Amino acid sequence: MIQDVAIEVKNLEKRYDEHTVLQDINFIINKGEIICIAGGSGCGKSTLLRQIIGLEEPTNGEIYINKEKFFPAPTKTRDKIIKKFGVMFQLGGLIASMTLKENIELPLKKYTKLNDKQIEEFIGLKLSSVGLDGFQNYLPSEISGGMKKRASLARAMALDPEILFFDEPSSGLDPITSAALDNLIKEINSALNTTMVIVTHDLESIFSIADRVILLDKAVKGILAIGTPGELKNSENKVIFNFFNRVF
Repeated sequence: MIQDVAIEVKNLEKRYDEHTVLQDINFIINKGEIICIAGGSGCGKSTLLRQIIGLEEPTNGEIYINKEKFFPAPTKTRDKIIKKFGVMFQLGGLIASMTLKENIELPLKKYTKLNDKQIEEFIGLKLSSVGLDGFQNYLPSEISGGMKKRASLARAMALDPEILFFDEPSSGLDPITSAALDNLIKEINSALNTTMVIVTHDLESIFSIADRVILLDKAVKGILAIGTPGELKNSENKVIFNFFNRVF
């Protein structure tokens, strides 16, 4: 079965001055997939994410979103494509002085023509979808870490994005809360067929949610392997095997 391609990265390279962080990065992500980007500290996971979502520009290479060139491309084209993204940052990214309702309102007021009543109803639906119905008027400081993550996810979903990006979503969460967030991610993916790209170091999360894994390695400054969690866990490559089996 031929699958539609959501993201394609070709020959991507990222340098900071003379320091090369990533090179020879090539991969395809199909629509509806949950892809985890994994690897040890300093391997370039978050750097790769920043290139794909447009926070930084690659030194070389090409990025396509739904077969449309995202980089290199004119600013107007990139801005249009970015509207298809939802991003959940590692620290949540919620504005502390705003209620959850006000945080989710920001993209809706900027990018849609919904009136205030429609926006309020929409926010209620989004918060309900992540288990936070009734928390519209709470400040981020008034809710738990796991609830903040879910509120951040609700905001990332505000514009019904085709692709959701997550940067270390389970960071700072206890195992039970992390597992609950994993289940929520799977439910959203199953219900909406949203493509998801997740930067994570959490092996339990990877085995729970990933369709495939892109494993980066600091030594090669790029991709060491791509495959399902099961394939990589049973790899004959010692470095890959050790990473997925916690062999130190």
